[in-house]
Amino acid sequence: MSTITRLLVYAIISVTFGTIQAQEKVKDSLEKTSVDYKIEALEELKVKIEKEEREYLKAEIESINERQDAKQITAAEAEDLKKVAAEKRAANIENRLAIVDNKIELLKRNDSAYSVDDDESFIFRIGGRGEDSEDEFIYLGKKNRKHKPYKFDRRTTSDIVFAIGFNNAIIEGQDLDDSPYKLGGSGFMELGYAWKTRIFDNTNFWRLKYGFSFQWNKFDIKDNQYFVNTDGDVILQEFPVELNKAKFRTTNLVFPVHLEFGPSKKIEKEDYFRYSTRNKFKVGLGGYAGLNIGSMQKLKYKEDGNRIKNKQRGGFEVNEFVYGLSGYLAWGDTALYVKYDLNPLFKDQAFDQNNISVGLRFDMD
Repeated sequence: MSTITRLLVYAIISVTFGTIQAQEKVKDSLEKTSVDYKIEALEELKVKIEKEEREYLKAEIESINERQDAKQITAAEAEDLKKVAAEKRAANIENRLAIVDNKIELLKRNDSAYSVDDDESFIFRIGGRGEDSEDEFIYLGKKNRKHKPYKFDRRTTSDIVFAIGFNNAIIEGQDLDDSPYKLGGSGFMELGYAWKTRIFDNTNFWRLKYGFSFQWNKFDIKDNQYFVNTDGDVILQEFPVELNKAKFRTTNLVFPVHLEFGPSKKIEKEDYFRYSTRNKFKVGLGGYAGLNIGSMQKLKYKEDGNRIKNKQRGGFEVNEFVYGLSGYLAWGDTALYVKYDLNPLFKDQAFDQNNISVGLRFDMD
């Protein structure tokens, strides 16, 4: 064998052997890193557990202080409750850390494919998808979430408000029967968000309800009429051809406030209490104020055999500032609802028109 051939064979053997060694080292390094990574993640979890339990204790102590400030418990009772809470949280830390320490010991005794999945709100897995799989994957995350302790007394709650019903106008010098707007075709809708706050410490009979709402008030104009703005004077005139539809709508953003009253049920637990108005009678009296944010007249008719839809936005001298009175009579989450605009619909008109709405209101709390 020539010298060149020998050198070539040696080179091939060296490269092949070196590649095999490198692969073994990478494999060993990967397995070692997998276990170490799991253990490192669990050590971080131990720190998180201690922090989490301390935050829970802080929240419980704040709740106890609130009860003491409200004179629901004495200072001595508050200290006893704080001591019990601290002992409970310390025991929680000890028990939870012991669980994590046991996992670490399990990992140290086993290879990288070993799983430590359970309900400790943490999952870490690295390895193939099956015994015959060669592709590796890593998953690191939470399995479930711990709930923060309840606030002992929650005086303010919130809910979505939705209302729908009939709409019309009270016109100066006219009866409602003489209204130029159809009773059946004219309607309103309201969608908003409201907060409800208990006024007194030891009773939920009186509540203050407040929030914001979008109101859509629609008039279905009858007798083939439509609105015309003539030099700031908005009047109804007969349309030149037969109308299939003539509707006028205003959109308002308002901020309602109601004094709500009625019975409620007190639900008492060991570490919190709540008042519930579920299936209870309640009354709300108040009003609203806000801004008109749009107006539109929609006309549908035929001309020369063609169907025409005409939408006119703005230019109807609608009052920008909106305010009125409202009230509801409710059983549970459903109420009979009435609202009345104290401001005239149009400004500087010969005859005032005031919007009035009657319908159903749903407070979805």
